[in-house]
Amino acid sequence: MKFKAEIHPYFSIHGRQLNFNDLVELSYSFIKEGEAFEKHIGQFLLDWIDNSSTISVITSGSTGIPKTIVLKKEHMINSALATGSYFKLSAKNSALLCLPATYIAGKMMLVRALVLGLDLYLFPPSSNPLDGVGRSFHFGAMVPLQVSNSLLRLHQIKNLIIGGAPISSMLRKDLKHIANASYETYGMTETITHIAVKPLNNGVDENIPFSILPDIDIAKDERSCLVINAPKISDEVLKTNDVVDLVSSNKFKWLGRYDNVINSGGVKLHPENIENVLSQYLSIPFFVIGVDDEALGQKVVLIIEGHSNIADIQKAVNAIEEFENYEKPRMVLKTAQFNRTKNGKIQRHKTLEQILRAS
Repeated sequence: MKFKAEIHPYFSIHGRQLNFNDLVELSYSFIKEGEAFEKHIGQFLLDWIDNSSTISVITSGSTGIPKTIVLKKEHMINSALATGSYFKLSAKNSALLCLPATYIAGKMMLVRALVLGLDLYLFPPSSNPLDGVGRSFHFGAMVPLQVSNSLLRLHQIKNLIIGGAPISSMLRKDLKHIANASYETYGMTETITHIAVKPLNNGVDENIPFSILPDIDIAKDERSCLVINAPKISDEVLKTNDVVDLVSSNKFKWLGRYDNVINSGGVKLHPENIENVLSQYLSIPFFVIGVDDEALGQKVVLIIEGHSNIADIQKAVNAIEEFENYEKPRMVLKTAQFNRTKNGKIQRHKTLEQILRAS
């Protein structure tokens, strides 16, 4: 089935309205003469306005080998409309794109602008995307690292969605004092970015659940993992590896990844919960993982990045009182650098294998 791209009449980039012919010309210009991030934008735009009804997207590879999946443009449009409705975005509203257009999050910022008629501002993906930016935006999307480095400027983004990696406890506390509306998102490439959000500031309790967007049904499977039925954005019911607590028919609490669960002494532990506690005391990059243990089956191990002293870290960990039985890391390992995906997500098991091979 052929696809005809409809470009909203108010769609613009840096204040310049673009029709179909303008968009083609700009895309070729980006590909031929633009910076690396602009080349990816130009190629996506050309893919979007061609006659194909689908687009191929590469997954991040944070929980496995990156793979290419095929998404329907119709579903991407529906996702953009749902986001626009939830955040009450209107034509001519300004939006910030500071994520790479190589992955779904960046691609969908482009689609939202095209579909909703937003005025899109393009900036190179960096760890400090608002550095030197003097204007404000109605809407934007960032990963936690970008947010951490932009706290003094976040008021420039009225509605900010945050995703792509876990948000630390320290960052959650910092966001409570920011004069904007920031939201944690839940989603993946297969769901065309977020299908659920929860506010992070404006006086809300940090333990509130995620709320799903309209036209989505959720359930749990036999593993207590989230099952998503969203016919407007996916032809298939999606079974995830995310362990959740269903609060209601449209709300859930995320507990952690099923493939990360640590079984220590018969007790199932979610490393994400342990990391949430540790993030209040450790300012260095780290993660928690289970390692085989003869007595416990698995023991909790803390992996740190860099050149910190292991004995000092273990002493600090042992002094933390919030941990329940079996939760406290029993060993600290370190490596000069974590294995990460191309978009910065830590590959836990690959990093552990690297450390064990070197020891």
